[in-house]
Amino acid sequence: MFAGASLDENSGAFCELKANFFRLILTKAEFTGLTVKDLDMENRTINIDHQLQKTGTLVYIDTTKTYAGTRVIPMQDDVYECFQRILKNRRPPKVEPMIDGYSGFLCFDKDGKPMVAMHWEKYFQHAVDKYNSIYRVQLPKITPHVCRHTYCSNMAKSGMNPKVLQYLMGHSDISVTLNTYTHLKLDDAREEVEKFAKKQAEAENEFRQLGMKEDKVKFKKMG
Repeated sequence: MFAGASLDENSGAFCELKANFFRLILTKAEFTGLTVKDLDMENRTINIDHQLQKTGTLVYIDTTKTYAGTRVIPMQDDVYECFQRILKNRRPPKVEPMIDGYSGFLCFDKDGKPMVAMHWEKYFQHAVDKYNSIYRVQLPKITPHVCRHTYCSNMAKSGMNPKVLQYLMGHSDISVTLNTYTHLKLDDAREEVEKFAKKQAEAENEFRQLGMKEDKVKFKKMG
């Protein structure tokens, strides 16, 4: 299954998690560092206060990149359901690996060791290469970081408050988050203006309706 002693990249759970990278917000190192204790399934939140890093052959736990990186974020329904399946099908080695006092990692490689960022980069690369070998319309390079940036762009386009998005992304500097908004194009601006105009028209119509009702009440009192 998905998070057993090895990871079957052809499994539905694996494909599902790759898709949910677009909604997960986390960096690669934050995601691979997640443990069972970091998932509050009752309140549907993810605790992020560390990351799993690998330098050469050394695998270790590190703090988040910045103070802002330490955060608790909510799970969307599809992400929640994905983690439910991961936890249900989780098959750790007989002896849980412990790294710098942390254990209970979610995903393991074929040797029973916690998966690191490099594993996910290779899985994404393989998936894109496999797709491009079959279909004429080629996919660009897709990485977990691209997914994270895509999430940020999509939330910016949807009109999410920049400060909220900054918190979710764990950016220490609001300018990093705001740079995402500068990537918006004319079509995005046109859509936003039309959306605002529609809301304004609805509000004006509501005021007119309210005014008509008040006039009717006054007329009845005068009669």
